[in-house]
Amino acid sequence: MSAMKMKLKKGDQVVVIAGKDKGKVGLISKVNPSTNRVLVAGINMIKKATKANPQTGEEGGMIPKEATIHASNVMMLDPTTNKPTRKRPA
Repeated sequence: MSAMKMKLKKGDQVVVIAGKDKGKVGLISKVNPSTNRVLVAGINMIKKATKANPQTGEEGGMIPKEATIHASNVMMLDPTTNKPTRKRPA
């Protein structure tokens, strides 16, 4: 299966159009074209269980972090109209 060309880039402002965070707006911080997924700041938060490490002084517990979201579930925001768009603004 070949990866499609991604129309989204790092730094783009997007709105989530599907899923538990539908309607939320955020900036793309990472793009993975091979899996067609993006990491949006503050969106799709999960809790990762970590063990305490006494050597480094890190505490254990549930650490909130962002998970990737499929590129088809986000839509780019047009900076001029502030509405979702399919095309990259010129």
